[in-house]
Amino acid sequence: MATKRKPRLAVWKFASCDGCQLSLLDCEDELLAVTGQVEIAYFLEASRAVLEGPYDVSLVEGSITTPGDAERIREIREASKFLVAIGACATAGGIQALRNFADVREFTAAVYAHPEYIETLKRSSPIAEHVFVDFELRGCPINKYQLVEVISAYLHGRKPNIPTYSVCMECKLRGAPCVMVAAGIACLGPVTQAGCQALCPAYGRGCFGCYGPMETPNTAALTAWWREQLGVEPAAIQRALRTYNAGSEAFRKESEAYEHAHD
Repeated sequence: MATKRKPRLAVWKFASCDGCQLSLLDCEDELLAVTGQVEIAYFLEASRAVLEGPYDVSLVEGSITTPGDAERIREIREASKFLVAIGACATAGGIQALRNFADVREFTAAVYAHPEYIETLKRSSPIAEHVFVDFELRGCPINKYQLVEVISAYLHGRKPNIPTYSVCMECKLRGAPCVMVAAGIACLGPVTQAGCQALCPAYGRGCFGCYGPMETPNTAALTAWWREQLGVEPAAIQRALRTYNAGSEAFRKESEAYEHAHD
């Protein structure tokens, strides 16, 4: 009797720091359980084994920044039953999306002795701008337990159970006081999706928006409160919105409202 083939898992990298792939390796006991259920067909961070597709689940880290990237992600999509974008780079363009607010030719001229050899796109873009993505897992880096949940969900044919509420909910759950109310510290928690267990607010620091905008964020109301109640300067508001998820629509649009803050 023929043995049933294990589902094939592939992990791909584009423009990124590898932090989200390391989150998978950091799963330890959970990773052993995952590897027992799947065949790791492509994961250069962890193994030299390379198996041809098709793949049952593909995890994609990193943003699309070159014409070669754009072609390669289409090939991966065609070879994958389910494609999951993992991390801020893959879901929002990452920290490198800061180039989207400037002329990338100026950057290449400043960095490279021969910028004419550099072939790059004008923008750093998320995976979903190029191919259909079945699920986006946020974070910089991602939450390893959420990653295991997503892999398990697709292997068992169900929807991933990932929260879409804000970091404020996590603050309440762990009993952390609101840093904005108690200490007058600017915090992106009210507009940022949960996933970090309110790590920064729990230690008296404002949320930096690592998990990107929550579902239906009211960024305009938050930044207005920063200005009126906390006295935050417009230039500082723009900087706060332009970090790991600068390319996400909600943060990008609100930051553009402060485009001339430095004038």
